[in-house]
Amino acid sequence: MTQAFDAKAQQQTLEDRAQKALELARRLGADACEVGASVDQGIGISVRESDVESVELSRDQGIAVTVYVGKRKGSASSSDANDDSIQSVVERALSIARYTGEDSASGLADAELMATEFPDLDVHHPWELSTEQAVELALACESAGLGQEGIRSSDGASLSSGEGVRVYANSHGFLGSQAGSRHSLSCMLIAENGNGMQRDYDYTSSRDPKELWTPETVGRNAAERTLRRLGGRRPATGRFPVLFDPSMASGLVGHLMSAISGGAIYRDASFLCGRLEESLFPEWFSLGEKPMLMRGMASSPFDGDGVQTRDNVFIDSGKLASYMLSAYSARRLGLQTTGNAGGARNVRINAPLQSREALLSRMDRGILVTELMGQGVNGVTGDYSRGAAGFWVENGKIQYPVEEFTIAGNLSQMFAGLAAVGDDIDTRGSIHTGSWLIDEMTIAGD
Repeated sequence: MTQAFDAKAQQQTLEDRAQKALELARRLGADACEVGASVDQGIGISVRESDVESVELSRDQGIAVTVYVGKRKGSASSSDANDDSIQSVVERALSIARYTGEDSASGLADAELMATEFPDLDVHHPWELSTEQAVELALACESAGLGQEGIRSSDGASLSSGEGVRVYANSHGFLGSQAGSRHSLSCMLIAENGNGMQRDYDYTSSRDPKELWTPETVGRNAAERTLRRLGGRRPATGRFPVLFDPSMASGLVGHLMSAISGGAIYRDASFLCGRLEESLFPEWFSLGEKPMLMRGMASSPFDGDGVQTRDNVFIDSGKLASYMLSAYSARRLGLQTTGNAGGARNVRINAPLQSREALLSRMDRGILVTELMGQGVNGVTGDYSRGAAGFWVENGKIQYPVEEFTIAGNLSQMFAGLAAVGDDIDTRGSIHTGSWLIDEMTIAGD
């Protein structure tokens, strides 16, 4: 069993270390300083074919210091947080700062933007779980999958449970901390018939272990997903509508968020540079973030700069309403931070939703994509080309599994061609979305 994790005591220890680092940096000549410190503890279990493959108990800590000397910046970090190590980290950061070039955009976020509201977002739910109990849950998950007719073997079931505390402080006098937890259970299975073998998986994830699906549900879902892929064939080559399963549609949202990130914009490395206020999606589609959601997978009252987070709308009635900016990227662009140092938090879509059946009926003839492979996405041009697997749809009905084909398009055209969004919302991650129906993409198969 993992040793007890006293979140309050860990928080106090990290805050003390951060304050020591700030004071030391000031004494050694830094004009400004910011410190991030964290400690995490968890357990990870892997089983395969009813045997325990691995048991991993982890406890990690670290401290990172960034100092500013004028407009020069230096950063250093360490996984050792004793007093001697803290001094070494600060001294190394200062040494680096004195030899780096000046950057007019460097520096802390403005003091008046620092977070002042710290509500309890209910994101810390420890799981008092012994190693033996964790193994039992993973084995029960795998057993439920292996018990389904047609499943040949298992590629493993895994359980992970972790909690931690993070602290951010800077020389404005800001100090923020948050404890959090994350738990998950997954299973991957192999099925076989006369047409070959197939592999697929399913998983559950939550801040609160009470909200996880049962091991039996995960195992049975994994088996169902695996069995339905048997008998896959290559689809015809052509241009067809494509329906992205929710877990795949969240990836499209991820590409959008990467393209509107301040770093990509000021480097001129995004296909969305200079396109603020342009229509990217249909008018009925909006997208934003809600960082203050209770129990949200990415909830936080402050960002990586200490700035107060807030609800942001990035796509408003189809138009690109805002980039996603940290203090640094905002300065580079002559704009104001959006409180997004560290990324977006709890992305949500505002759009009319349709059932899976309605989406299939609307597409009539095309492909439902349930798996994507490869990294064929160019963030600079928006060109999109990836290997895929899924199901062929004819007359609005799923006919048979398809595999070994490529889907291709351009993200700008795909966003503009979004025909509908499903009500089958995947809530397991920080991006919540249902299926996306794209009006037309190029399919390269037979």
